[in-house]
Amino acid sequence: MSLSKPNASAATGTRNRVAASPSSGLCVVCEDGCPGTCEVGKSAIRGKEVMYPQPFGKTMAGSEKDYPVDFSHFNIQGSCVGAAGIEADSDKALFQNVDVSTQIGAGRNKINMKVPFFTGALGSTEIARINWEGTAIAIAMTGAVLVCGENVCGMDPNAEFKSGKVVKSPELARRVEIYKDWYNGYGAMLVQANVEDTRIGVPEYAVEKLKIQGIELKWGQGAKDIGGEVKLPSLERAMELKKRGYIVIPDPESPSAQAAYNAGAIKEFERHSRLGMVEEETFLKEVERLRKIGAKYITLKTGAYRPADLARAVKFASEAKIDLLTVDGAGGGTGMSPWRMMNEWGIPTVYLESLLYKFLSRLAEKGEFIPSCAIAGGIALEDQIFKALALGAPHVKAVCMGRSTLTAAMVGKTQARLLRKKYGEGAEYDDALFKTFINAAELKEEYGEEAFRRIPPAAIGVYSYYDRLAIGLKQLMAGERKFVLNLLDRNDIFALTREAADVSGIPYIMETDKKEIEQILG
Repeated sequence: MSLSKPNASAATGTRNRVAASPSSGLCVVCEDGCPGTCEVGKSAIRGKEVMYPQPFGKTMAGSEKDYPVDFSHFNIQGSCVGAAGIEADSDKALFQNVDVSTQIGAGRNKINMKVPFFTGALGSTEIARINWEGTAIAIAMTGAVLVCGENVCGMDPNAEFKSGKVVKSPELARRVEIYKDWYNGYGAMLVQANVEDTRIGVPEYAVEKLKIQGIELKWGQGAKDIGGEVKLPSLERAMELKKRGYIVIPDPESPSAQAAYNAGAIKEFERHSRLGMVEEETFLKEVERLRKIGAKYITLKTGAYRPADLARAVKFASEAKIDLLTVDGAGGGTGMSPWRMMNEWGIPTVYLESLLYKFLSRLAEKGEFIPSCAIAGGIALEDQIFKALALGAPHVKAVCMGRSTLTAAMVGKTQARLLRKKYGEGAEYDDALFKTFINAAELKEEYGEEAFRRIPPAAIGVYSYYDRLAIGLKQLMAGERKFVLNLLDRNDIFALTREAADVSGIPYIMETDKKEIEQILG
């Protein structure tokens, strides 16, 4: 059985005419006269456009490959005995009393989070830009970490540069202001810096001018092993970004590309970021440089690269004593990645986290510094959060989520638009809003009438989703009799298959609790 579905996908708007060959994905009978509904056929017409999920910039996508081992191959342990982290009293050991707060950071620079999940890498894509306000407000209210992704300054049409360095970016300033306006003392906002961002001085601008506390160095993500890309809808925009130093394909200065654009054959251009070149000495010097310019928190985001590169990330993060290492497993993405690459490249999340645990444990045995870690890659619900935290315990302190957070923001925004279309503005709309969003009344009570009016429905959507995750996680933890998050460990889950046990080192269910069973049964 094939693990993936080549040549036809809802992501690329392609399909087979008849049953497909499992290996190639081509129709079993390829008929002369077919207009070209599969990826091969559509590529004969639109070429490289078909590499990406469609419509580009308006959708998010995640791998549809069925990996041999994922979080569903583990189950959560439960117990009817005692309680850890709270008094073993049935009137006190209630799931509402579970503490799901977490702490990340090195030395005295700790970031306290009310919940062990956060949002990462809302960068220069249009879908991230238009959903920033709702997401940022909700994350700030929730008390989690918010990461502003790469290329925001470079893509800002109103950005100003001096000697090749950014000196003003209204878009980044807008994002920072929105978050700070709702910040409640928990969590933090980080700004990513990739190769392009470092070249144009984004860290300096973010820290020195916008007073951002944290910079996240970007090696990559789980969706792709190349630099980030976006689509540019006009020749003028393509020319502007090429002048700023980006790689733009096709070359907007080429007469043939201009002719094709004017004729309508080319409807958009692609902006690509360069590949980073990781070296230990360079990385350590950059971390030290960022500290000198005033960055309070330094973090690293790396992707689903080969195991040796994960070892480099772990070792370099330890050497530099950074505040957070986020490791992103294959399969995720927010729609900017080549579709086949998203499915067929990189180490899936469970495999990657299992390797991460091994590498961190090895450093711990030698007494070396262990950075706080977060895991990302296709995590969306509370059971997956529990399993991810347990699988990487005690080193993994949080879970990073991208697509699911944006999904909640977009649904919140869409529901409000539908309500306005039906009721217009006024009392009927307000009443419908409170009936639709379960957390709306809670937010109004907490923040007051005037402030509540400033909370966009997208933020209510994300806040409600995160609240559900926190409550769901509390219930799962109470069932395992763990009432404080840092008490979770690898013994709190078990493998359902031998393969999952082999990959993760988590015991197979039929081999769990052997010693205790012997003691009980004598």
